[in-house]
Amino acid sequence: MTQGNFAWLILALLAFLVGIPVADDLGAMGGPVAKALAFSALLGIGVLSLRHAGALYKAAMAIAVLGIVLSIAASQISGTAFVYASFGAVMIFLIIAIAYTFRQIATDTTISVNRIVGAVAVYLMFGVLWSVAYTMVELIWPGSFCGFDPGTGAKWASEWLYFSFVTMTTLGYGDIAPVSAIARMLAYMQAILGQLYIAILVAGLVGAYIAREK
Repeated sequence: MTQGNFAWLILALLAFLVGIPVADDLGAMGGPVAKALAFSALLGIGVLSLRHAGALYKAAMAIAVLGIVLSIAASQISGTAFVYASFGAVMIFLIIAIAYTFRQIATDTTISVNRIVGAVAVYLMFGVLWSVAYTMVELIWPGSFCGFDPGTGAKWASEWLYFSFVTMTTLGYGDIAPVSAIARMLAYMQAILGQLYIAILVAGLVGAYIAREK
């Protein structure tokens, strides 16, 4: 299998995870257009890491283009149809990226920095994927979560990223909490996945890499 370079993917993820909360506090991401551009940048840059994925690359490219168009349309046109569609496209792209990256790091027999970077990228993508899923649940069933600032519960904001990674790392601060059964199910499934992933895969890869270097 042709090796993919996951540097672009993890750089895009880190820029997304750091940039959006900082920009939220600075007031630069308050408008829907800015957030649509942030999602578009994540899709556009992330797809570069899938260029060796064959048919998956073509599918990811199509979904990325569709997601960019839908994100921009959702920021300009009132109504929820484009919002749902844009989030759906983002989720499909993330699932494709996770599947390709995980397949490579799971089947590769060599221990390399690129393989470890890919493993970290999968973990970060799980966090982003769940943040979008939480947003969709709140949009479809308002009141599924409590603890949001007024006006942020019914749209995508950096709070969703915060809640997603706090849940996946099982920190559990309690300032934001799932209320509905579906929201709670997503939360405990993410917590289980996050702990198993770190314990089994990432720790094993890092340990094997360190042992090889020594």
